[in-house]
Amino acid sequence: MARRRRGLPIDGVLLLDKAQGISSNRALQQVRRLYAAQKAGHTGTLDPMATGLLPICFGEATKFSAYLLDADKTYRTWVRLGEVTDTGDAEGTLVERHPVPAFGEHDIEAALARFRGDIEQVPPMYSALKHQGRPLYELAREGKQVERASRRVKVYDMRLLSREAESFELEVRCSKGTYIRTLAEDIGQALGCGAHITSLRRLHSGPFAADAMQHFEGLAQLDESSRQARLLSIDTLLSHMPPLEVASIESRRLLHGQRARVDTGTLVSDDTARLYHEGIFLGLVRVTAPGEVAPRRLRNIASSVSE
Repeated sequence: MARRRRGLPIDGVLLLDKAQGISSNRALQQVRRLYAAQKAGHTGTLDPMATGLLPICFGEATKFSAYLLDADKTYRTWVRLGEVTDTGDAEGTLVERHPVPAFGEHDIEAALARFRGDIEQVPPMYSALKHQGRPLYELAREGKQVERASRRVKVYDMRLLSREAESFELEVRCSKGTYIRTLAEDIGQALGCGAHITSLRRLHSGPFAADAMQHFEGLAQLDESSRQARLLSIDTLLSHMPPLEVASIESRRLLHGQRARVDTGTLVSDDTARLYHEGIFLGLVRVTAPGEVAPRRLRNIASSVSE
């Protein structure tokens, strides 16, 4: 006999404002317990020091969370010049100290210009990437260093927001896989004095922005109905994909794993589209030929489609 899953069958997306000092997984578990949800997952780790946007997926939304992992991100960070730490941030141990020249704003802008566009980054040792099955940060804590291949990432935009004598604030819009700590270290190296970040806040992730974030403390004060109202629909994760509305008979075929003939409009082979029937989001389909689609990833809601 199958074991019954504990908790409530909640579906949706919560945009959590992760607090400083806790891991993304701990934040996830706190929210999952608060909602008493059967299933939950997050869509991209934030360092414990970092704050800001951490999308939490509940229930059926977890099936589609991977599509947000590839999304572009926007961060705001303070960069401290003249000090290098072993982690690249303020939580690490100071390993180098250098005098900071009296930089003009043009000096900083010239350094930033070198890191806009396509750049190569070597992932930091204090990261969750794995080497022979072990996270790099575990090896780093043991004092070990391993070779890491450089990765190509893209910095779409990087703006100098404010500055002080030995620090400045940046806003960075970048591709997935970009390490802001590494970016700050490389900028510090370009300036000749080293650097690390002292704060980091994620403002955007794919279609989601900071103005829709929820604080855990605020959620904890709400009743169950009000907390549920803070959840976004599953298809908000996929808003960058085109929608495709189908009739009842085609939706039933697709939900049973079969291909269906539908009006694909301007979509071409291998395009992915959001599937709807009477406004209900059913999942994702792939265009296999003009006028034909096949299931790609579907929700478990076959009973919701009228016979």
